[in-house]
Amino acid sequence: MKKILIVDDYAEVQELIRVTLEPKDFLLISAKDGAEALNLTWQEQPDLILLDVKLPGSRLDGLEVCYLIKNNPKTEDIKIIMLSASGQQQDIEAGFLAGADNYICKPFSPIGLMEKIEQALLKGDPN
Repeated sequence: MKKILIVDDYAEVQELIRVTLEPKDFLLISAKDGAEALNLTWQEQPDLILLDVKLPGSRLDGLEVCYLIKNNPKTEDIKIIMLSASGQQQDIEAGFLAGADNYICKPFSPIGLMEKIEQALLKGDPN
């Protein structure tokens, strides 16, 4: 069973993602801020992280969390899909520069999200 960490400070977004992913065979865990996301990443070693770029009230935003995960040898192989309401080219480039494997603009379609998740998990699976 693949493990997915959902990192978003909005309960509504987390719920939409949960409803989208629950019919699939995923173990879902969630965090509301950057510090919690890092702690859960070290503890749980998820296969994929859905990471909001803006995490208000957190000392760490999503770009910093992504960078820290991708630049640690123990977590660098974890797939990260950034989620953001900021869809300008410089925002998307910043996500990829931080190490993101993909970038999805909000609002997103559940079907589109599922396709990106499946692509990310298949890339990481040698079978």
